[in-house]
Amino acid sequence: MVRIRVLQSVSGLDFSWAPGDVVEVDDEAAAAWADGERAELVDDGNSHAGAEKAAARSRGGGRAKRPETRTE
Repeated sequence: MVRIRVLQSVSGLDFSWAPGDVVEVDDEAAAAWADGERAELVDDGNSHAGAEKAAARSRGGGRAKRPETRTE
């Protein structure tokens, strides 16, 4: 069995996959699905490679300072 990560939603009579789902399929199905457009192969040795990172949180908090608009 080979693991693939689904890139586009796919459904059939007895299954439904959403983008990001990792599913196990046989070798023949993996070769057909993992074309880089519908799905990609998952490397079991390093499953975190290429994972997206969360955005950094702002430490400022609150509203930004208002710019000085007075003209004298």
